Formats: sequence, C-alpha cells, structure tokens
Amino acid sequence: MAVAMFQEWAPSDDRTTTNYDSIGAKLGVDTNPPEGLVIHVAGFSDDGAFRIFEVWESREAQARFEQERLMPIVQELMADGAGVPPVKQELYDLHAVTPGP
Repeated sequence: MAVAMFQEWAPSDDRTTTNYDSIGAKLGVDTNPPEGLVIHVAGFSDDGAFRIFEVWESREAQARFEQERLMPIVQELMADGAGVPPVKQELYDLHAVTPGP
C-alpha cells in the first residue's frame, strides 16, 4: 500500500536551503533514484515553514531509503552542528494515488 511521508520545520525568516541542498547532493537521487519513491516535493509555506512531502510505493521502501541512505547523511550533518530536526513528521497510508497527465 502506498504511503505519504510529511515533514515540517518551524517557520523562520531564513529561506536558504543549504542543509536540504547538501543532503540532496550527497544522496544523488537525480542519478540514483530511491527504489519505491513515487514523488518528492519540498518548499516553503507562506508562513516560512519548510516542508517535505513524499509518496512511496510502500512503508518498506520508505523505511529502507531512510535507514540505508538518508539517515547516515543526516547524522553526519547533525554531528557537524548543522541542521535541526523537523517539528512535525508523519507517515501514513494513502487511500488513493492518481498520477497526473
């Protein structure tokens, strides 16, 4: 069953994406996309919160990516004193996923 993953960081006046971009560069998803990822979107809300939303083919695919690829990079970044954890994170089953045109 498809799942959605949602993360949100506290609103801020800082609209830089340095940490996000650094993690993305190390992940290399443009040349090596994660198995099971349907879509990943990220951006700022009107109030300045940074949000990430993803759809995955299954909980297993999302968990595998998080454990094997994402968290080692995030832990490295956090060890250097950069970055903060999200204030909100949810993973939930989806009732429907309809591809666009």
